[in-house]
Amino acid sequence: MPVAIREITPADYPLLEDFLYNAIYIPPGEEWPPPEIIFEPEIYIYIKDFGGKDDCGVVAAHDGNVVGMAWTRVIPAYGHIDDDTPELAISVLAEHRGQGVGAKMMVRLFELLIKRGYQRTSLSVQKDNPAVRFYQRLGYEITGEKPDHAGHEDYIMIKVLEE
Repeated sequence: MPVAIREITPADYPLLEDFLYNAIYIPPGEEWPPPEIIFEPEIYIYIKDFGGKDDCGVVAAHDGNVVGMAWTRVIPAYGHIDDDTPELAISVLAEHRGQGVGAKMMVRLFELLIKRGYQRTSLSVQKDNPAVRFYQRLGYEITGEKPDHAGHEDYIMIKVLEE
């Protein structure tokens, strides 16, 4: 499937709410939370007032439709390491997963972060989320563990950015 990867623009910002909800991992057997969950402060921080100097993101489009978004922010959220390390969020629509869209977005996002002078990026992911292996393939390493707001155990992962 051909996708175009481009830098996020202000016109894309309204889509962040849907992609943030889509990024939530729900373990098998658990019910999806209501969409309003993204407005809880510990979740909404990932997109609130997006577009500041430390915000960086990319969009994947197919046939003119956005099918994926990946973005980073320096925020005090689940995967926060320090004030010099942006935290990653990524979301690909279910019907476009497993086709390389996420990896293409990540490669482009890493390029943008390096260009901006960042040394590394972090993230938080539930231990039982299959995405852990995806992040490891991209060079993220597990550096810690902590519970999330729902009581699931998360890994804190860091990727050193290299030119």
